[in-house]
Amino acid sequence: MEGIVETPEEQLAKQHRKEKKDMQAKIQSMKNAIPKNDKKRRKQLTEEIAKIEADLSQKHEEELMQLQSTTDTEVEEVLNGVETMKVDDGEEEEGKQSRVTKAQKRRDKKAAQEKERESRIAEAEVQNLQGVRHQEGLKLAQKLAQQQLQIKEISSDGHCMYRAIEDQLAQRSEPGSVTSVKDLRSSTAERMRGHADDFLPFLTNTNTGDMYTTDEFEKYCSDVEHTAAWGGQLELRALTQVLQLPVAVIQADSATIKIGEEFDSEPITLVYMRHAYGLGEHYNSVEVLKDPANAEDS
Repeated sequence: MEGIVETPEEQLAKQHRKEKKDMQAKIQSMKNAIPKNDKKRRKQLTEEIAKIEADLSQKHEEELMQLQSTTDTEVEEVLNGVETMKVDDGEEEEGKQSRVTKAQKRRDKKAAQEKERESRIAEAEVQNLQGVRHQEGLKLAQKLAQQQLQIKEISSDGHCMYRAIEDQLAQRSEPGSVTSVKDLRSSTAERMRGHADDFLPFLTNTNTGDMYTTDEFEKYCSDVEHTAAWGGQLELRALTQVLQLPVAVIQADSATIKIGEEFDSEPITLVYMRHAYGLGEHYNSVEVLKDPANAEDS
């Protein structure tokens, strides 16, 4: 009896998993080849590994997209495989089917389930690699690796910008720095109220297009202080002045935004993601990139 025919998606999924395993083996070999005390070479290795992973991910994405471009008719024929084959002699086929044992039926059922599972895996890989969130994360990882940094995830609850700054200040252990989200929000609102001329001109009513009235501006500041209102560039500008520290905001597809450059200190570094979650925009913190030369395989 003929075996179960694999679909192109299943074959490609298996190939990709093999290539990922081969890549991990290659990376491990690269790690082992560098002495632990060779810090310069280990730093170069971090960037090399990031490029290897990015190149393989890009290759897989292109292969998946090429496979998807197959016409619907061709895909249907491949997916149906043996099931769509017509039997010239119906009576002969019926006789063969009647002789299929229960054990063979169980094997066929198990093989069919495995085939379906492989198809689901392949489909999930297509969705993952083509997703804008995946692509954005990949680009950010490459940018950050050049600075020996990596993303540190911050919860998405409306306070993400303030939580990311809170995390950055905690990493710096700045003496006397404002560290809690509540204090950061309060200080931001206080700065904006006290310097309305610096912020009010940039706020407009979305319905009328007119600049905020005094009452609307106060409502905006109150939301900054007391609610989970999302923070943006205006709030970052206020915080740079409160903290007397510059802020660098790294993005995937744009140049790094620098705020508060008048302050001569090491900047707070944030990551801005447009597609991080279902609601869209999100801020994360960063941390020192874990040394792949010492990291254990997962």
